[in-house]
Amino acid sequence: MSKVIYSRDELMADHTYAKPQVEAGYKLHGGFDAKGEYVSPRTLNRWPAVHAWQEQLKSRNFPLIDASVQLLKRGAYPGIEQQKLLLSNGLGETLWNSLTITGVIEARGRALCDVEAPDFQTIIVEDISGTCTGHLNKGLLFAHGLDEGGNPAAGEGGHDDMWFAVRDALFGKDAYPLPEVPESISRPESGRRMPAIDPVFEQWILLLMNVLMIEVRAESFFSFCTNLMRSPDTFRDRKPAAMHAAELVDRIRTDEAIHVAYLQTFVSEMRSFTIKGLNGERISGATLIDPVWNGMIEWHSVTQADFSRNQSREAIERRLMKLSNGRALLTSFDALEHKRAA
Repeated sequence: MSKVIYSRDELMADHTYAKPQVEAGYKLHGGFDAKGEYVSPRTLNRWPAVHAWQEQLKSRNFPLIDASVQLLKRGAYPGIEQQKLLLSNGLGETLWNSLTITGVIEARGRALCDVEAPDFQTIIVEDISGTCTGHLNKGLLFAHGLDEGGNPAAGEGGHDDMWFAVRDALFGKDAYPLPEVPESISRPESGRRMPAIDPVFEQWILLLMNVLMIEVRAESFFSFCTNLMRSPDTFRDRKPAAMHAAELVDRIRTDEAIHVAYLQTFVSEMRSFTIKGLNGERISGATLIDPVWNGMIEWHSVTQADFSRNQSREAIERRLMKLSNGRALLTSFDALEHKRAA
């Protein structure tokens, strides 16, 4: 049987790197093995642990929830062809803003280093010592936070600096004014959604579901970025820089895979457990989790996606209208969206 109980030091352990990751003078997390392949930070034991917990779930006849981009009901906006139209007309601000906002939001993820989840064992009948849920405070949350926001004390950058490096390679650091960054991209919570359990546990389940869906949406953005950057008809005057920027995005994508995996495992485990209700009742985890998870998917994949699309469309229209041929460009821009939808 695979090992399912790990110490904090084990979950925080790094591989031995032959070469560190350094970009634009910044020391970044992770590194390269002897073959020159990129290896994500703190995954020496995190990946084996997550795989073992997932296998344990399967042995109990509980499937993993879907945490793929198939959950998303909307494509990226603007789409690749729309973004190409903007870039070819000297309007890189939309993409520059997206990359900047992504870096700022990634930096906020470091907050996971400073929080501690409640003891889920107090509301779960089954023993969770050998589960993902039982290891949230044993390095999983902390490692996730370091991945996103880096470790300033060690002079090591994370995904925040990596996204800024991508942006700067494509456009330069100060190409445009800093955009307004959303206060939050999580679903706002109003009212109880799991009143049968203590609100502290509800808040944590919602938090981690939100983070999981943000990671799923990020996977779609990774594909968008790498396809755009590697397209032969974009960034022609700085193609080597664009190709390297795409490589950086692929490294971030490699790092994020472990986040999706452990959060997917956590939600799946919660479905499999027997939950102790506030009134002493025993509740099937799936009964508690499924309606809330389905609502989270709908909000991120439809409600928030449509809201973000409309905001972006308004900003793009304002930029286009400053050009002498702006009206014609806007017509072409919208036609590309309709063509993709068809």
